[in-house]
Amino acid sequence: MNSPADVWAMVLKLMEADMTATTINTWFDDAKAVSLDAKQFVLYTPSNFKRDIILSRYLPAIQKALHELFSADLDVLVLGEGELERFTAANQPPADDNFLPGTEDYTFERFVVGSSNKMAYAAARAVAEKPAHSYNPLFIYGESGLGKTHLLYAIAHTIHRTHPEFRVVYIKGDAFTNDLIQAIREGRNPEFRNKYRSADVFLMDDVQFIAGRESSQEEMFHTFNTLYEAGRQIVFTADRPPKEMLRLDDRLRTRFEWGLPVDIQPPDYETRVAIIKNKAIRRGINLPEPVLQYIADNITSNVRQIEGTVNKILAFQELMGESVDVDTVIRTVRDMCKDKAEFLPSPDVIIEEVAKFYNLDTDAIRGQGRTKDTALARQIAMYQIRRMTNLSLKEIGKEFEGRDHTTVMHSIDRVEKLMKTNPEIAEIIKDINANINAHYDN
Repeated sequence: MNSPADVWAMVLKLMEADMTATTINTWFDDAKAVSLDAKQFVLYTPSNFKRDIILSRYLPAIQKALHELFSADLDVLVLGEGELERFTAANQPPADDNFLPGTEDYTFERFVVGSSNKMAYAAARAVAEKPAHSYNPLFIYGESGLGKTHLLYAIAHTIHRTHPEFRVVYIKGDAFTNDLIQAIREGRNPEFRNKYRSADVFLMDDVQFIAGRESSQEEMFHTFNTLYEAGRQIVFTADRPPKEMLRLDDRLRTRFEWGLPVDIQPPDYETRVAIIKNKAIRRGINLPEPVLQYIADNITSNVRQIEGTVNKILAFQELMGESVDVDTVIRTVRDMCKDKAEFLPSPDVIIEEVAKFYNLDTDAIRGQGRTKDTALARQIAMYQIRRMTNLSLKEIGKEFEGRDHTTVMHSIDRVEKLMKTNPEIAEIIKDINANINAHYDN
């Protein structure tokens, strides 16, 4: 990874083509790079006189060199005597290792805005700046990997920074259900309710996973009412709008639509290019224009996949010392697409996710239990394995204590018929698919 200092050394090298060595030594000998991000390069010189000369005479040359390195226009901030300390203090994040650890990079500043997500971004920012003043609840929906979770974390970090006294609660839909089950088993219902209903800001990711779960929906209904009536901010994300959650209680669906439902679409070409540039600049690495274009043209639907491709390319350069050219990118993108096409979840993962959805043990699904839920879960697991893997009917039967292939065939036929006649079953399978695929997200 190239540090700001490494980037500054490259900038000086590029400026040598237009300046004498004496000029560079005179005005830049004690200049140091302070920071670099997707929007700004910060330089420091201990002399205010030199700072003023750099700003008046050499700023365009620095910006030109940065553009050559990153194929992007960056602002340049030059600090003088006494300004470095103030800049460092103003840009130092609050020390709180316990607040959503590992999510520090998910900020509004690092979210690339384009036509496909600008409405969701603007609404999320408005909520973060003035919690519970408008758009309550805010409901952000869209396919996996488009930035919904990024916005949720950005809201959380912004509010935590500006209102440290606020209690911000983040939870995923399936974790909410698991937490409730554990609380019921251990007799901690009051503790569970206080945990969520005392929040100043309540953020739930993938709320679609509580649909169809009676106890979870009941708790969510009362949690929502308590928070909303107390004037607390509520934000949900989901892979579909509330009206398409067929197993969701009507009273919850209505409440989810009280505020502002807003969607995120797959990024357009310009946004994809901006995402790639942003990622490269943060790593201090130059990607040639043809490389940017090739990635943007071929990785089109998912921000995670775009970032995964860029990470792989940058790893080549950082670890192997290889220059990034179009041939390298073509090989990388082809490998990414090949990996995606050949992705096959294991039967164990599929059975595990079906079991979790129905709150059953995997042994119960594999075994001989004949309760209604167990039998249906087993049939759905067989259907999913047949659809998502290359296993034969006989091989699938072996995963379920050696059942005959005709039993497997009957199970698959029954699930296919149920999906045509019962929309809720089709939605259940969609939810299980999402959980299975989550095991393999970048």
